[in-house]
Amino acid sequence: MADIGEEVKNKQVIFRDYVSGFPKESDFIITTATIRLKLPEGSNGVLVKTLYLSCDPYMRMLMESRSGPTSYSPGSLVYGFGVAKVLESAHSDFNEGDQLWGILKWEEYSVVEEPGKLFKIHHTDVPLSYYTGILGMPGITAYFGFHDICSPKKGEYVFVSAASGAVGQLVGQLAKLMGCYVVGSAGSKEKIELLKNKFGFDEVFNYKEEQDLDAALKRCFPEGIDIYFENVGGKMLDAVLLNMRPHGRIAVCGMISQYNLDQSEGVHNLLHLVLQRIRMEGFSAPDYFHLNANFLEAMLPYIREGKINYVEDMVHGLESGPAALIGLFSGRNIGKQVVAISTE
Repeated sequence: MADIGEEVKNKQVIFRDYVSGFPKESDFIITTATIRLKLPEGSNGVLVKTLYLSCDPYMRMLMESRSGPTSYSPGSLVYGFGVAKVLESAHSDFNEGDQLWGILKWEEYSVVEEPGKLFKIHHTDVPLSYYTGILGMPGITAYFGFHDICSPKKGEYVFVSAASGAVGQLVGQLAKLMGCYVVGSAGSKEKIELLKNKFGFDEVFNYKEEQDLDAALKRCFPEGIDIYFENVGGKMLDAVLLNMRPHGRIAVCGMISQYNLDQSEGVHNLLHLVLQRIRMEGFSAPDYFHLNANFLEAMLPYIREGKINYVEDMVHGLESGPAALIGLFSGRNIGKQVVAISTE
Protein backbone atom coordinates (compact mmCIF):
# COMPACT_ATOMS: atom_id res chain seq x y z
CA MET A 1 0.00 0.00 0.00
CA ALA A 2 1.42 3.37 -1.01
CA ASP A 3 1.82 6.11 1.61
CA ILE A 4 -0.01 9.43 1.66
CA GLY A 5 2.01 12.03 -0.21
CA GLU A 6 3.75 9.44 -2.37
CA GLU A 7 3.61 9.72 -6.16
CA VAL A 8 2.31 6.51 -7.73
CA LYS A 9 1.27 5.13 -11.09
CA ASN A 10 -2.45 5.39 -11.79
CA LYS A 11 -3.95 3.13 -14.45
CA GLN A 12 -6.95 4.69 -16.23
CA VAL A 13 -9.58 3.93 -18.89
CA ILE A 14 -10.11 6.75 -21.40
CA PHE A 15 -13.11 7.06 -23.72
CA ARG A 16 -11.78 7.46 -27.25
CA ASP A 17 -14.73 8.92 -29.20
CA TYR A 18 -18.50 8.75 -29.62
CA VAL A 19 -19.83 5.32 -30.59
CA SER A 20 -22.26 4.23 -33.29
CA GLY A 21 -23.64 0.68 -33.16
CA PHE A 22 -22.05 -1.88 -30.88
CA PRO A 23 -19.10 -0.56 -28.81
CA LYS A 24 -15.68 -2.18 -29.25
CA GLU A 25 -12.64 -2.50 -27.02
CA SER A 26 -10.86 -0.09 -29.36
CA ASP A 27 -13.34 2.60 -28.28
CA PHE A 28 -11.40 2.73 -25.01
CA ILE A 29 -7.76 3.46 -24.22
CA ILE A 30 -5.90 1.93 -21.28
CA THR A 31 -3.26 4.37 -20.11
CA THR A 32 -1.12 5.01 -17.05
CA ALA A 33 -0.71 8.43 -15.48
CA THR A 34 0.83 9.43 -12.15
CA ILE A 35 -0.91 10.85 -9.13
CA ARG A 36 0.36 12.24 -5.83
CA LEU A 37 -1.58 10.66 -3.00
CA LYS A 38 -2.46 13.98 -1.45
CA LEU A 39 -5.55 16.17 -1.67
CA PRO A 40 -4.97 19.49 -3.43
CA GLU A 41 -4.61 22.55 -1.20
CA GLY A 42 -8.03 23.90 -0.25
CA SER A 43 -9.89 20.78 -1.39
CA ASN A 44 -13.14 19.79 0.30
CA GLY A 45 -13.08 16.36 -1.32
CA VAL A 46 -11.79 12.87 -0.68
CA LEU A 47 -8.86 10.93 -2.08
CA VAL A 48 -9.90 7.32 -2.74
CA LYS A 49 -8.47 4.00 -3.86
CA THR A 50 -10.82 2.16 -6.21
CA LEU A 51 -11.78 -1.35 -5.10
CA TYR A 52 -14.58 -2.41 -7.50
CA LEU A 53 -16.19 -0.94 -10.60
CA SER A 54 -19.62 -1.76 -11.98
CA CYS A 55 -20.45 -2.49 -15.62
CA ASP A 56 -24.04 -1.42 -16.34
CA PRO A 57 -26.10 -1.26 -19.55
CA TYR A 58 -26.96 2.44 -19.12
CA MET A 59 -23.27 3.25 -19.74
CA ARG A 60 -23.85 2.54 -23.44
CA MET A 61 -26.10 5.59 -23.66
CA LEU A 62 -23.31 7.78 -22.29
CA MET A 63 -21.16 6.85 -25.31
CA GLU A 64 -23.27 9.00 -27.64
CA SER A 65 -23.23 12.76 -28.08
CA ARG A 66 -27.03 12.82 -28.07
CA SER A 67 -27.01 11.96 -24.37
CA GLY A 68 -26.17 15.64 -23.85
CA PRO A 69 -24.24 16.91 -20.80
CA THR A 70 -24.11 13.45 -19.20
CA SER A 71 -22.26 11.92 -22.19
CA TYR A 72 -18.70 10.75 -21.84
CA SER A 73 -16.40 13.32 -23.43
CA PRO A 74 -13.95 12.02 -26.05
CA GLY A 75 -10.52 11.81 -24.47
CA SER A 76 -11.86 11.85 -20.91
CA LEU A 77 -12.09 9.21 -18.22
CA VAL A 78 -14.93 6.70 -18.23
CA TYR A 79 -17.05 6.82 -15.08
CA GLY A 80 -19.72 4.69 -13.45
CA PHE A 81 -20.77 3.20 -10.14
CA GLY A 82 -18.07 1.68 -7.96
CA VAL A 83 -16.76 1.01 -4.48
CA ALA A 84 -13.69 2.72 -3.01
CA LYS A 85 -11.70 3.25 0.19
CA VAL A 86 -10.95 6.71 1.54
CA LEU A 87 -7.21 7.41 1.81
CA GLU A 88 -7.54 11.07 2.84
CA SER A 89 -10.57 13.25 3.52
CA ALA A 90 -11.25 16.97 3.78
CA HIS A 91 -15.01 16.37 3.86
CA SER A 92 -16.96 16.20 7.10
CA ASP A 93 -18.96 13.13 6.02
CA PHE A 94 -15.93 10.88 5.46
CA ASN A 95 -12.85 9.80 7.38
CA GLU A 96 -9.68 7.99 6.37
CA GLY A 97 -10.41 4.28 6.10
CA ASP A 98 -14.10 4.68 5.30
CA GLN A 99 -15.52 2.65 2.44
CA LEU A 100 -18.03 4.18 0.07
CA TRP A 101 -19.99 3.62 -3.13
CA GLY A 102 -21.26 5.91 -5.83
CA ILE A 103 -20.13 7.38 -9.15
CA LEU A 104 -16.36 6.97 -9.58
CA LYS A 105 -13.90 7.49 -12.42
CA TRP A 106 -12.39 4.41 -14.03
CA GLU A 107 -8.92 4.77 -12.52
CA GLU A 108 -7.05 3.20 -9.63
CA TYR A 109 -6.86 6.37 -7.52
CA SER A 110 -9.16 9.39 -7.67
CA VAL A 111 -9.83 12.73 -6.06
CA VAL A 112 -13.58 13.22 -5.71
CA GLU A 113 -14.10 16.95 -5.25
CA GLU A 114 -17.84 16.72 -4.58
CA PRO A 115 -18.37 13.61 -2.44
CA GLY A 116 -21.79 14.67 -1.18
CA LYS A 117 -23.51 12.21 -3.51
CA LEU A 118 -21.40 9.24 -2.37
CA PHE A 119 -22.77 6.74 0.13
CA LYS A 120 -20.73 5.63 3.14
CA ILE A 121 -20.77 1.86 3.62
CA HIS A 122 -21.74 0.96 7.18
CA HIS A 123 -22.47 -2.76 6.75
CA THR A 124 -19.33 -4.76 5.95
CA ASP A 125 -20.53 -8.25 6.94
CA VAL A 126 -21.40 -8.75 3.26
CA PRO A 127 -18.94 -8.60 0.33
CA LEU A 128 -18.00 -5.02 -0.59
CA SER A 129 -18.60 -5.85 -4.25
CA TYR A 130 -22.30 -6.18 -3.41
CA TYR A 131 -22.46 -2.37 -3.33
CA THR A 132 -22.01 -2.38 -7.11
CA GLY A 133 -25.09 -4.60 -7.39
CA ILE A 134 -27.56 -6.03 -4.92
CA LEU A 135 -26.86 -3.27 -2.34
CA GLY A 136 -26.15 -0.54 -4.90
CA MET A 137 -27.83 0.95 -7.95
CA PRO A 138 -29.16 -2.35 -9.45
CA GLY A 139 -30.57 -3.44 -6.09
CA ILE A 140 -32.34 -0.12 -5.59
CA THR A 141 -33.68 -0.39 -9.15
CA ALA A 142 -35.06 -3.87 -8.52
CA TYR A 143 -36.49 -3.21 -5.06
CA PHE A 144 -38.29 0.08 -5.66
CA GLY A 145 -39.16 -0.70 -9.27
CA PHE A 146 -40.93 -3.85 -8.16
CA HIS A 147 -42.49 -2.68 -4.90
CA ASP A 148 -43.22 0.96 -5.73
CA ILE A 149 -43.92 0.96 -9.47
CA CYS A 150 -45.46 -2.52 -9.81
CA SER A 151 -47.47 -2.59 -6.54
CA PRO A 152 -47.42 -6.41 -6.41
CA LYS A 153 -50.00 -8.60 -4.74
CA LYS A 154 -49.67 -12.21 -3.62
CA GLY A 155 -50.55 -14.68 -6.36
CA GLU A 156 -50.02 -12.32 -9.28
CA TYR A 157 -48.31 -13.36 -12.51
CA VAL A 158 -44.91 -11.70 -13.04
CA PHE A 159 -42.67 -11.71 -16.11
CA VAL A 160 -39.04 -10.51 -16.00
CA SER A 161 -36.97 -10.07 -19.16
CA ALA A 162 -33.14 -10.21 -19.03
CA ALA A 163 -33.89 -12.17 -15.88
CA SER A 164 -30.36 -13.36 -15.08
CA GLY A 165 -28.89 -9.86 -15.08
CA ALA A 166 -28.05 -7.70 -12.08
CA VAL A 167 -31.59 -6.32 -11.78
CA GLY A 168 -33.64 -9.21 -13.18
CA GLN A 169 -32.31 -11.88 -10.82
CA LEU A 170 -33.35 -9.72 -7.86
CA VAL A 171 -36.80 -8.80 -9.19
CA GLY A 172 -37.64 -12.47 -9.70
CA GLN A 173 -36.63 -13.40 -6.17
CA LEU A 174 -38.47 -10.42 -4.65
CA ALA A 175 -41.55 -11.53 -6.56
CA LYS A 176 -41.24 -15.08 -5.22
CA LEU A 177 -40.93 -13.70 -1.68
CA MET A 178 -44.24 -11.90 -2.32
CA GLY A 179 -45.88 -15.19 -3.30
CA CYS A 180 -46.11 -14.42 -7.02
CA TYR A 181 -45.82 -16.78 -9.99
CA VAL A 182 -42.62 -15.76 -11.80
CA VAL A 183 -41.36 -16.40 -15.33
CA GLY A 184 -38.09 -15.10 -16.74
CA SER A 185 -36.42 -14.94 -20.13
CA ALA A 186 -32.70 -15.29 -20.81
CA GLY A 187 -30.42 -16.09 -23.72
CA SER A 188 -28.38 -19.20 -22.87
CA LYS A 189 -28.76 -22.68 -21.39
CA GLU A 190 -26.48 -21.74 -18.47
CA LYS A 191 -28.63 -18.71 -17.62
CA ILE A 192 -31.82 -20.76 -17.87
CA GLU A 193 -30.44 -23.29 -15.38
CA LEU A 194 -29.36 -20.48 -13.05
CA LEU A 195 -32.82 -18.94 -13.03
CA LYS A 196 -34.54 -22.25 -12.34
CA ASN A 197 -32.15 -23.85 -9.88
CA LYS A 198 -30.62 -20.93 -7.97
CA PHE A 199 -33.13 -18.10 -8.18
CA GLY A 200 -36.30 -20.20 -7.98
CA PHE A 201 -38.20 -18.91 -11.02
CA ASP A 202 -41.30 -20.99 -11.75
CA GLU A 203 -40.67 -21.08 -15.49
CA VAL A 204 -37.98 -19.78 -17.86
CA PHE A 205 -37.58 -19.63 -21.62
CA ASN A 206 -34.67 -18.90 -23.95
CA TYR A 207 -35.81 -15.99 -26.11
CA LYS A 208 -33.18 -16.85 -28.73
CA GLU A 209 -34.82 -20.23 -29.31
CA GLU A 210 -38.39 -18.95 -29.58
CA GLN A 211 -39.68 -18.30 -33.10
CA ASP A 212 -42.78 -16.56 -31.71
CA LEU A 213 -42.45 -14.58 -28.46
CA ASP A 214 -46.22 -14.10 -28.24
CA ALA A 215 -46.70 -17.88 -28.34
CA ALA A 216 -43.96 -18.39 -25.74
CA LEU A 217 -45.65 -15.96 -23.35
CA LYS A 218 -49.07 -17.54 -23.89
CA ARG A 219 -47.51 -20.92 -23.10
CA CYS A 220 -46.04 -19.60 -19.83
CA PHE A 221 -48.96 -17.34 -18.94
CA PRO A 222 -52.21 -18.92 -20.19
CA GLU A 223 -54.12 -16.49 -17.95
CA GLY A 224 -52.00 -13.47 -18.84
CA ILE A 225 -49.41 -11.26 -17.11
CA ASP A 226 -50.12 -8.90 -14.19
CA ILE A 227 -46.63 -7.40 -13.87
CA TYR A 228 -43.87 -7.01 -16.45
CA PHE A 229 -40.45 -5.77 -15.34
CA GLU A 230 -39.02 -4.35 -18.56
CA ASN A 231 -35.29 -4.55 -19.22
CA VAL A 232 -35.26 -5.29 -22.95
CA GLY A 233 -37.77 -3.37 -25.11
CA GLY A 234 -38.39 -3.93 -28.83
CA LYS A 235 -39.99 -7.21 -29.90
CA MET A 236 -40.22 -8.46 -26.32
CA LEU A 237 -42.24 -5.46 -25.18
CA ASP A 238 -44.50 -5.79 -28.23
CA ALA A 239 -45.23 -9.43 -27.38
CA VAL A 240 -45.82 -8.70 -23.69
CA LEU A 241 -48.40 -6.02 -24.48
CA LEU A 242 -50.52 -8.70 -26.20
CA ASN A 243 -50.47 -10.80 -23.01
CA MET A 244 -51.10 -8.30 -20.23
CA ARG A 245 -54.12 -8.76 -17.98
CA PRO A 246 -56.53 -5.91 -17.22
CA HIS A 247 -54.97 -3.27 -14.94
CA GLY A 248 -51.51 -4.77 -15.40
CA ARG A 249 -48.39 -2.81 -14.54
CA ILE A 250 -45.17 -2.44 -16.55
CA ALA A 251 -42.08 -0.99 -14.85
CA VAL A 252 -39.51 0.23 -17.38
CA CYS A 253 -35.93 0.57 -16.13
CA GLY A 254 -34.09 -0.17 -19.38
CA MET A 255 -34.30 -1.39 -22.96
CA ILE A 256 -30.98 -3.06 -23.67
CA SER A 257 -32.07 -4.40 -27.07
CA GLN A 258 -32.27 -0.82 -28.35
CA TYR A 259 -29.06 0.78 -27.11
CA ASN A 260 -26.85 -0.21 -30.05
CA LEU A 261 -29.37 0.54 -32.80
CA ASP A 262 -29.03 3.67 -34.91
CA GLN A 263 -32.84 3.67 -35.20
CA SER A 264 -34.91 2.27 -32.36
CA GLU A 265 -37.48 -0.41 -33.19
CA GLY A 266 -41.10 0.67 -33.22
CA VAL A 267 -43.60 -0.78 -30.76
CA HIS A 268 -46.84 -1.72 -32.51
CA ASN A 269 -49.15 -2.95 -29.76
CA LEU A 270 -49.44 0.16 -27.58
CA LEU A 271 -53.22 0.22 -28.05
CA HIS A 272 -53.34 -2.60 -25.50
CA LEU A 273 -52.39 -0.03 -22.85
CA VAL A 274 -55.85 1.42 -23.45
CA LEU A 275 -57.78 -1.80 -24.01
CA GLN A 276 -56.42 -3.46 -20.86
CA ARG A 277 -56.07 -0.29 -18.73
CA ILE A 278 -52.36 -1.01 -18.30
CA ARG A 279 -50.09 1.36 -16.37
CA MET A 280 -46.60 1.62 -17.89
CA GLU A 281 -44.07 3.77 -16.05
CA GLY A 282 -40.41 4.51 -16.55
CA PHE A 283 -38.12 5.23 -13.61
CA SER A 284 -34.46 5.47 -12.66
CA ALA A 285 -32.62 4.34 -9.53
CA PRO A 286 -31.53 7.87 -8.50
CA ASP A 287 -35.24 8.66 -8.00
CA TYR A 288 -34.96 6.51 -4.88
CA PHE A 289 -31.43 7.19 -3.61
CA HIS A 290 -32.87 9.28 -0.78
CA LEU A 291 -34.51 6.09 0.51
CA ASN A 292 -31.23 4.17 0.69
CA ALA A 293 -31.53 3.57 4.45
CA ASN A 294 -35.00 2.05 4.02
CA PHE A 295 -33.70 -0.11 1.17
CA LEU A 296 -30.82 -1.49 3.26
CA GLU A 297 -33.17 -2.20 6.16
CA ALA A 298 -35.27 -4.37 3.85
CA MET A 299 -32.56 -6.00 1.73
CA LEU A 300 -29.81 -6.83 4.22
CA PRO A 301 -31.93 -9.35 6.20
CA TYR A 302 -32.80 -11.15 2.95
CA ILE A 303 -29.07 -11.57 2.23
CA ARG A 304 -28.07 -12.51 5.77
CA GLU A 305 -30.88 -15.05 6.10
CA GLY A 306 -30.18 -16.59 2.68
CA LYS A 307 -33.60 -15.64 1.32
CA ILE A 308 -32.06 -14.01 -1.75
CA ASN A 309 -29.24 -15.48 -3.80
CA TYR A 310 -26.91 -13.27 -5.79
CA VAL A 311 -24.49 -14.10 -8.59
CA GLU A 312 -21.58 -11.94 -9.72
CA ASP A 313 -19.43 -12.25 -12.84
CA MET A 314 -16.08 -10.92 -11.64
CA VAL A 315 -13.09 -9.94 -13.79
CA HIS A 316 -9.84 -8.59 -12.39
CA GLY A 317 -7.81 -5.53 -13.24
CA LEU A 318 -8.80 -2.19 -14.75
CA GLU A 319 -7.48 -3.35 -18.13
CA SER A 320 -10.26 -5.99 -18.14
CA GLY A 321 -12.95 -3.33 -17.77
CA PRO A 322 -13.67 -2.42 -21.43
CA ALA A 323 -14.14 -6.04 -22.54
CA ALA A 324 -16.37 -6.72 -19.53
CA LEU A 325 -18.50 -3.66 -20.26
CA ILE A 326 -18.87 -4.50 -23.95
CA GLY A 327 -19.75 -8.10 -23.09
CA LEU A 328 -23.01 -6.91 -21.52
CA PHE A 329 -24.44 -6.21 -24.97
CA SER A 330 -23.85 -9.72 -26.29
CA GLY A 331 -24.99 -11.40 -23.07
CA ARG A 332 -21.51 -12.67 -22.23
CA ASN A 333 -21.87 -12.09 -18.48
CA ILE A 334 -23.58 -14.49 -16.08
CA GLY A 335 -25.01 -12.35 -13.28
CA LYS A 336 -23.81 -8.93 -12.19
CA GLN A 337 -20.69 -7.82 -14.10
CA VAL A 338 -18.06 -6.45 -11.74
CA VAL A 339 -14.44 -5.35 -12.28
CA ALA A 340 -12.24 -5.99 -9.22
CA ILE A 341 -9.48 -3.37 -9.03
CA SER A 342 -8.03 -3.95 -5.56
CA THR A 343 -9.00 -5.85 -2.41
CA GLU A 344 -7.08 -3.49 -0.07
